[in-house]
Amino acid sequence: MSSGRRPGRNPDRPGRFWDGMMPLEARMERRILPATATRVARHTPEAINRRIAAEIERSIRFHAGHPDRIDHRLRELDAEWDIERTLETNAATLALGGTLLGIFADRRFLALPMAVTAFLLQHALQGWCPPVPFFRRRGVRTAQEINRERTALKALRGDFRPVEQAAGGDLRAEAALRAAAA
Repeated sequence: MSSGRRPGRNPDRPGRFWDGMMPLEARMERRILPATATRVARHTPEAINRRIAAEIERSIRFHAGHPDRIDHRLRELDAEWDIERTLETNAATLALGGTLLGIFADRRFLALPMAVTAFLLQHALQGWCPPVPFFRRRGVRTAQEINRERTALKALRGDFRPVEQAAGGDLRAEAALRAAAA
């Protein structure tokens, strides 16, 4: 009952051969580990992602009408904690607390750092762990979301104008690097 095709070469049963023929987007969807930049948003309810995107849009529209406040907002964004920093701090606090309680109070508290580090590993690999929905509902954004707002504000401020005006590849590259660092 063989179809005459070798295993892994049937488009209905993708294997290595067909993976190379698939569009990049389709191959990315099949990855076991999601891309770093999008892994948290992929595990966040769409309503929360839409709310965060709407907040970014409101900020950009506001600052388009109030360009004198852009520098202040950029300083606020530099100080904003993203989801990674929030989770790392949360995990370190719980792990340290559980370790100290395990040493000085009751050994059963050592289960807390074990669970926390397992969740942290899960987050690093998949972009989800139990505290993520809690923090995302409270508006903690990813670095990509913060950078989206920052880049739009810098464009409003005119940071990228010198790139458009620069002539030649090297001059444009230098202008782009200066704009990105501003």
